[in-house]
Amino acid sequence: MSARLTQQVLATFSADGALAKAIKGFSLRLVQQQMAEAVSDSISSSQNLVVEAGTGVGKTFAYLIPALLSNKQIIVSTGSKNLQEQLFYKDLPALLLMLGLSPKVALLKGRNNYLCQHLMEQELSGASSMNPKILDDLLRINQWAGQTTDGDLGGLAAVSESSQALPLVSSAKETCIGQRCEHYDVCFTRKARNRAMDAQIIVVNHHLFLADKIIKETGFAELLPDPDVVIFDEAHLLPDIAVTYFGQQCSTRVIAELLQQFADIYRKELRDAKQIELLSARCLTLLNDWQQTLFESGDTDWRRMLSNKALSTLSWSLLKELTTLKSVLQGHVGRSDNLDDALEKLDVQTAKLELFYLCENNQAAYSIDYGHRYLMLRIAPIDVAKECKKLFDEKVAWIFTSATLQINQDLSLFTKQLGIGNCKQLLLQSPFDYANNALFCVPRHLASVSNHSAILPQFVDVCVQAIEAAQGRTFILFTSHRMLNQVAAALQRRVPYPLLVQGQANKQSLLKKYRQLGNAVLLGTGAFWEGVDVRGKLLSCVIIDKLPFVSPDDNLYRARSESIAREGKDPFTEISLPQAVISLNQGVGRLIRDEKDKGVLILCDNRIVNRPYGQAFLNSLPPMARTRELNNAVKFLQQVK
Repeated sequence: MSARLTQQVLATFSADGALAKAIKGFSLRLVQQQMAEAVSDSISSSQNLVVEAGTGVGKTFAYLIPALLSNKQIIVSTGSKNLQEQLFYKDLPALLLMLGLSPKVALLKGRNNYLCQHLMEQELSGASSMNPKILDDLLRINQWAGQTTDGDLGGLAAVSESSQALPLVSSAKETCIGQRCEHYDVCFTRKARNRAMDAQIIVVNHHLFLADKIIKETGFAELLPDPDVVIFDEAHLLPDIAVTYFGQQCSTRVIAELLQQFADIYRKELRDAKQIELLSARCLTLLNDWQQTLFESGDTDWRRMLSNKALSTLSWSLLKELTTLKSVLQGHVGRSDNLDDALEKLDVQTAKLELFYLCENNQAAYSIDYGHRYLMLRIAPIDVAKECKKLFDEKVAWIFTSATLQINQDLSLFTKQLGIGNCKQLLLQSPFDYANNALFCVPRHLASVSNHSAILPQFVDVCVQAIEAAQGRTFILFTSHRMLNQVAAALQRRVPYPLLVQGQANKQSLLKKYRQLGNAVLLGTGAFWEGVDVRGKLLSCVIIDKLPFVSPDDNLYRARSESIAREGKDPFTEISLPQAVISLNQGVGRLIRDEKDKGVLILCDNRIVNRPYGQAFLNSLPPMARTRELNNAVKFLQQVK
């Protein structure tokens, strides 16, 4: 099998192979062939593989072709919805046509991406009292529902992706009534899962994959089959996503909605159980009081807040009332299916709330995320390697790939984070000519990035000169929203090119407008550091305000730092520096996306050249020409036409 699959794959990539015949101007990339061969060997021998493939290697075809030719059942997991859809709707159909294959291929997203027909029906039944704009969107969705075959809300173009109607009708675990639903046989979520179980290639995302594995660990129904091979693209995102799934989350919105549901059940079904309404209302009042206290504090670290006696008293009062409500509801079990379902869900939420209040795990960070009206309570383990290790079944070939996995040309940090044991490791450099096509500039005479009042005007001056030289066509990437907003305000008055600022519209809308305008300047934070592909002359300059170190106030970082320090190690070199190197590489990766691309990267942070740790960044970046003179960067940009 091993030799046969490898031979088939190499033949496909050869000068007279299927790719050369189907793709005009196809040229063999040695690094792509090397990766395809390594993936073939991994699939055949069930050996784990970790491969960093720099921009331009062509990693997507390098793993999809062996996957398709292997005849094995393979899950491909991505870090983003965009890549997931690109693989399913673009890359896989193109390859199947080229290779003359017709295996079953399935796309499976998280359930909130699918329309729930039951919720749709419920919402329309209460349409008379609804906001007209929401009702209009609901009617558009309902019209689309009669035409769609898969119920994937990503294919809904008739309403905005920020429409308030979408959360009302998207499938959710909390609202699902299972086989009692009148739409069970035609349920879009259930049909998508059935297709996945029967497919040879299943395209999912990391969130769904990890959720499925954890459900299986607890013995509940599975969503995905047990495959022969799992391929993780955008694998650098896995450690942080794993933290979410091996931790606990509790949303106060879910609790509030359950309490409201109990009040509705009293009014509609159990009019003889007045106590349900009274206790639900009391719990809701206490929940709102507790939330208000937290909002006034604004602190995100629960451990730090435990010393507040008033907050502690309020917290346990809320839990006591919720427990009392559960006892009362228990006396009505069997009288209402809706009550039985909601009680089961309330039991789960109160258990999570109690776990959060107790704050007993020294190997976890306890934090609070503040939304518009509600809170998300998180318990995040500081080390997920042990949990991840249990997931990696030895009978399965596990393949991890990304453009950014290494630190100082070393992949061991990534393998250690995920508890990956014996595996083949491969570092494949980008085939692009960075030395001639890209220039990396760290301007001289800049103030320290910690001196905000001094660096702000200097940074704006650098941006103005670069933007004018590039005639727009610039990304400015920030590590904070504060800096982004201040620079955006300053540039409005100083540059004649269109400014697109994160927050004005959603990410995809801003990118679409950027491409349409042809001379725009886009300002963004974390969301724009990765997963953005703008090729050719549309993007000639990327400016980064400073090295992307995690905030020392981040709860998870602080908990990890304390644990590392207890082991006698340095938290900066063990955690902060490696994370920043990976993040910077992601930002830098926006610049050169094609072999003909040319451009300038400007980093306004002198620490990369005057601190010893700067070498770790430099060793991990593509081999660009370097300069300290902004004038050289300006001249380079003026020549990029």
